[in-house]
Amino acid sequence: MKHLFDELSFAISKLTTRKYSTSFSMGILALKPSIRLAIYSIYGYVRLVDEIVDSFHDYDKEKMLKNLKRETDEALNEKISLNPILNSFQHTVHKYNIGRNLIDEFLQSMEMDLKKINYDSNLYKTYIHGSAEVVGLMCLKVFTEGNQKIYEDLKSYAMKLGSAFQKINFLRDLKNDYWGLGRTYFPNLNVKAFNNQVKVLIENEIENEFKEALVGIKKLPHSSLFGVYLAYKYYFSLFKKIKSKSSNEILIQRIRVPNTEKAWVAFKSYLRHKTTFY
Repeated sequence: MKHLFDELSFAISKLTTRKYSTSFSMGILALKPSIRLAIYSIYGYVRLVDEIVDSFHDYDKEKMLKNLKRETDEALNEKISLNPILNSFQHTVHKYNIGRNLIDEFLQSMEMDLKKINYDSNLYKTYIHGSAEVVGLMCLKVFTEGNQKIYEDLKSYAMKLGSAFQKINFLRDLKNDYWGLGRTYFPNLNVKAFNNQVKVLIENEIENEFKEALVGIKKLPHSSLFGVYLAYKYYFSLFKKIKSKSSNEILIQRIRVPNTEKAWVAFKSYLRHKTTFY
């Protein structure tokens, strides 16, 4: 009857994704059905770890993260876990041959969130690589379904997309990260001196990464192309909203895209995808 528990495990990862992110949920729905559960399991695992470092302020975060790392080791070694999200994740890791180095680098970046760090350029790159670029690579393992040549060809593009997404998150969450969690990820940034000139420099960096990532998106297998393109368009619509705001506005409110606007983005993206990519 283990298959019932496995079904439950993937269902909980799917529910977790839908609860936390309408954008990624809608993007996943645009993927080929056979690979959707694997992407839900990756998102579920990443979200589980992220919750520890971002939300559980009344608990011993360091101990919780240490325990989860140990449970991750056990799940990967034993190919089962009583934690449903971990159980679905280990299935995906083994099925798609996701490298353990990617998981370790992700966890290392999450450990960085437990410390007060003044980020310089090197630490900034290290954090983005572990927190975002490797997650893109985990998903790419699923998208390429075992084709190592395509995976190698698209690695750099997947990393650029993950990096762009993360930097947009940094800008969107600048207020909450600084005042709520005491974090500032952008290198050598004094939030109190954050102005439009600094904001534009960051935005130019993101825009260049988006341009590079789009080249790779167009080379993805048809089974994943539209889903990834849709996630790209959702984030690009958020990026445009952030660009339209001043630095002061970014520091006093969390910019978001309403679901009605996301639906319109999805419709336009579908038409663009059908007429341009095929």
